[in-house]
Amino acid sequence: MKPLTEAEAVRAVEESITQIVPDADFTRVERDDKFRDVLEFDSLDFLSLVELLSERTGVRIDEEDYTELTTLSDAARFLTDRTSHRA
Repeated sequence: MKPLTEAEAVRAVEESITQIVPDADFTRVERDDKFRDVLEFDSLDFLSLVELLSERTGVRIDEEDYTELTTLSDAARFLTDRTSHRA
């Protein structure tokens, strides 16, 4: 897979979240908000997100990476960094 742009990474995160929480309102989520808090994600929702992001992007996401997936900005940065290092 080619490296992701920031916009593609944000879209991947938002689309993955929407699969878990179909009525997720991203107008309430700022780029630096902890989306787990704003969207009331529980632990199982978050694990589903990790799995979906990994499948969608081809990026391996380990437990020690979870702190990189707290905001849309952080998650996008993580995904763009990981995909650019694979290229």
